[in-house]
Amino acid sequence: MNKNGSLCCVGLGITLGAHLTPAALHKIKNADVVYVAASSGIVEKWVETLNSNVKSLQPFYNEVSSRKETYKQMSEVMIKEMRLGKKVVGAFYGHPSVFALAPRVAVAQALKEGYKAYIEPGISAEACLYADLLLDPGRTGCQQFETTQFMRYQRKVDTASLLILWQVGLAGDYDSKAFSTTPAKLQALLKKLVIFYPPEHEIIIYEAKVLPSDRVRKEKIMLSELSKAELSMISTLIVPPNKRLIDIKDKAMLNMD
Repeated sequence: MNKNGSLCCVGLGITLGAHLTPAALHKIKNADVVYVAASSGIVEKWVETLNSNVKSLQPFYNEVSSRKETYKQMSEVMIKEMRLGKKVVGAFYGHPSVFALAPRVAVAQALKEGYKAYIEPGISAEACLYADLLLDPGRTGCQQFETTQFMRYQRKVDTASLLILWQVGLAGDYDSKAFSTTPAKLQALLKKLVIFYPPEHEIIIYEAKVLPSDRVRKEKIMLSELSKAELSMISTLIVPPNKRLIDIKDKAMLNMD
């Protein structure tokens, strides 16, 4: 078997052209083949200007197969090219390790087979979120969950910290097949959130800009309005704290009482 092949999965960042690191740009330009999974066709067209052999991974998505199966197919096609001795690059929206199973599976398999393989990080939606909303996760602490996972499992919520729910636009997608959510599923999410927060608590629906001409979405609504909100696949839900942090000294004093 030819071990001259290699695999590098890079992050394209969130905003077209603005977030690509010099390291990722170098890898894309010097690859034998680039497989791209971007958030829009415009982004894919832009990647095509960087390398003459770019192939889209988007056709693997369909409404029949689960996304887990789709990601497996994406991984396999990159691995197959690598085994032929090619320098393969997978270019993924945002950060290749954040809500992107295919690059992690592919790189892990390549390393297992003895090939040179690694992930080159990119700017993620999380990094954009903190900048666009002027939030510091270190101020109160931060809890983050994938929305459907949060709905499905029993999780502890610290309401004195920031809560971020990713992929809220796919809330309740237990089979990993949907490309949107429904008011009923959002109502189920709301029902769980009001256990911890009052219905009038202010929340934020966030969407980073993909194209330089886009506007950042940072819509503030009451928690009770969640089931009526218009969401997309890139929507993120931010729930600010509704309790203050209690100093352990204060807590000790309270226990003394």
